[in-house]
Amino acid sequence: MPGVTERVESYYRSILNAVESGTKLPSERSVMNELGTCRSTIRLVLTKLTAERLLYPVHGRGYYKS
Repeated sequence: MPGVTERVESYYRSILNAVESGTKLPSERSVMNELGTCRSTIRLVLTKLTAERLLYPVHGRGYYKS
């Protein structure tokens, strides 16, 4: 059974595979509520995916697919 971090990463990767470049991803809060995890775990995954250049942040707006 995957851990929380792996589950959050899998969730984001499935979204990234399904949407086009420039699409806004769900907010941290909505993912937090949907998956029942803490914001720090979500931010850890978002930082990792940003480092992999799969998505990019826009200050005050959220994250978007690269």
